[in-house]
Amino acid sequence: MTDHPKGQDMTQTILVFLGSVRDSTPPRPARLGLRVAKACLHQLVRPVVAPVLIDPLDFDLPRPFKPVFAYAAGKAPTHLDALARQIAAADGYVMISPEYNHSMSPALADLLNHFGSSLFAYKPCSIVTYSAGQWGGTRAAVNMRSFLSELGCLPVSAMIHIPKAQEVFDPEGQPLPGVDGPQWAGYLERSFQQLFWWAEAAQRQRISSDMQTPAPFLRDPSQRNAP
Repeated sequence: MTDHPKGQDMTQTILVFLGSVRDSTPPRPARLGLRVAKACLHQLVRPVVAPVLIDPLDFDLPRPFKPVFAYAAGKAPTHLDALARQIAAADGYVMISPEYNHSMSPALADLLNHFGSSLFAYKPCSIVTYSAGQWGGTRAAVNMRSFLSELGCLPVSAMIHIPKAQEVFDPEGQPLPGVDGPQWAGYLERSFQQLFWWAEAAQRQRISSDMQTPAPFLRDPSQRNAP
């Protein structure tokens, strides 16, 4: 990453994590979250922002569970190692989740838990939740704040909740007929504008600052222990 004069726009890479692996019915539609993810991708696109969808269905996660940082150097599965590099290079994240038992999606937590917090550290994220019912996943969003903060990607204050998402977006993430598209765009934009602001601020800080940051947590829990 190169230095930029003050005031000059810098490209931001934003990873959009889809927190669902449901691909069958019932209920219908099978991948409601994909509609929400596509809507977010549409809203994120602009000349200085490169959004990238991360779909957990694209990753064959190791079983039993073994995070990337538990492998010897160069021995992690190729697809997970590539995603680790994407996470480290990104400037911010959008985390999209349905609600399971008042909590975030286990599919999203499982995928994220494969990567150390140092990859996400000092970068912002937007929380997006959805549901087929009336609550829009708001209780999952509360759970996600603490999880994501511990992971190191700090949530912006404006969250996005989409109740009855199947009545808002079509399979391509476009507003359905009869839906107030501009109002929904403005609702998403409020969170994403915060995301862009903090992503740029953090990006400039990483480029220009000599501030020493804590050593990454890479080996075992003793690295966080008090003296």
